[in-house]
Amino acid sequence: QVQLVESGGGLVQPGESLRLSCKVSGTAFPMDAMGWYRQAPGKQRELVATITGDSTRNYADSVRGLFTVSRAQFTVYLQMNSLKPEDTAVYYCNGEYARQNYWGQGTQVTVSS
Repeated sequence: QVQLVESGGGLVQPGESLRLSCKVSGTAFPMDAMGWYRQAPGKQRELVATITGDSTRNYADSVRGLFTVSRAQFTVYLQMNSLKPEDTAVYYCNGEYARQNYWGQGTQVTVSS
């Protein structure tokens, strides 16, 4: 059974950084694409960043230049710099393989002074 497990969330002050990690288990095959989504209270889940197997990256306009997505074979990372209160959300890891989508359970990121 494929599982995605996020880690690295927490409470930080505005301007600080966090690095999220998501480890994939239960499969011998790397995901075709992986990425991060987030959902703030009262809002829809939105794309943050994605990365394909050939390292093509895509970012939401709101995080481009501040966040960096990267991956190893079975792990995807999200380096978040210069965090703002509006980045507060539950961050979800996503993996796509053979037209199947897999999600992690989410990790809370709170940016507050």
